[in-house]
Amino acid sequence: MTDYAQRMPALFIGHGSPMNTLERNRWTDGWRALGETLPRPRALLVVSAHWHIGATAVTAMANPRTIHDFRGFPPELFAFQYDAPGAPDVAREVAEIARPVPVTLDEGQWGLDHGTWSVLAHLFPEADVPVVQLSIDATKPGSHHLDLGARLAPLREQGVMILGSGNVVHNLALIDWRAGDSGAAWADRFDTDVSALMRERPGDILEAAAHPDFAAAVPTPDHFLPLLTIAGLAAESGEQVRTLFEGRTMGSLSMTSHALGLNG
Repeated sequence: MTDYAQRMPALFIGHGSPMNTLERNRWTDGWRALGETLPRPRALLVVSAHWHIGATAVTAMANPRTIHDFRGFPPELFAFQYDAPGAPDVAREVAEIARPVPVTLDEGQWGLDHGTWSVLAHLFPEADVPVVQLSIDATKPGSHHLDLGARLAPLREQGVMILGSGNVVHNLALIDWRAGDSGAAWADRFDTDVSALMRERPGDILEAAAHPDFAAAVPTPDHFLPLLTIAGLAAESGEQVRTLFEGRTMGSLSMTSHALGLNG
């Protein structure tokens, strides 16, 4: 195994609409600029909001397929392919390092969903970095995901960049199509307060569940739980979390992103 002198960064990216894959906007321009500064990892481990199942699994196939896990979007989006190779060796390392949490090696069922490739299309547009996805176990509480994030910390010393992809605020029922790149007052409050928690006390991120706007901001846990992976890594390492991009869109979606281990 290559000896990586640099601890790899860890990121949480607010990925928003699948259309961000094809569009140029303030968020995708930011992801592209970020990608140009990132070190080249041995592999990427992505925790996507869109693989929310009743178990912990990791993709372990050599060539993961591009999953178009949505409907109602233009044909150009369904035609998009992100043909990054997989990394079965990294998948096995994830399963080993997560013990005693049981991790299933998925050798053929899943692949890369849009929570992964809509972001990587800009961060690593050449699709030349191996990618594995780690599922979110829908049967487990937030404390489980925070702890699992901490357990994954040694992977960063082995050349693996860890990415959580979701949205701190994600309420599709309350979308306001007239809002543009702005949020409702409740969305602004929750997102801003969570950002402060991430920067100041990431190990206490579960306190967000007591926030008065939590029910509106997190009606389902899938988009919020990937943030806990990065919070767990931050609590374990003691590194400062940096808020990369902050903002809301369509009233009820947060596009805020955070980073761990980035200079500057």
